[in-house]
Amino acid sequence: QLVESGGGLVQTGGSLRLSCKASGRTENAKVMSWFRQAPGKEREFVAGIVRDDRVTSFLESVKGRFTISRDKGGNTVYLQMSNLNFNDTAVYYCAARYDRWYFIPSEDPGEYTYWGQGTQVTVSS
Repeated sequence: QLVESGGGLVQTGGSLRLSCKASGRTENAKVMSWFRQAPGKEREFVAGIVRDDRVTSFLESVKGRFTISRDKGGNTVYLQMSNLNFNDTAVYYCAARYDRWYFIPSEDPGEYTYWGQGTQVTVSS
């Protein structure tokens, strides 16, 4: 089970930190990622972390503004978002996979077997 938190309403240029806590498994996920979906658009990869947290990947438009990290226990992944703009408005989803190793986080939502319920991020001008 994945449970996201931390979404909300923020002004342009502001910051938010999303959290995703995994539970119900004894092992850590091999890959954990964040996706987002804006109204009328397809779900898109935002950021991911794999391989003992040494490898991360980001959507081009969020590079330099977003960071992804995981706690020492490996059960919670964070998405720190800074300098937010209107185009970041979306429902953000946490995703994970436990049974397959990846060299880099997959950007294909079909690769992930566990999903959170989503948390709304709204950026206002």
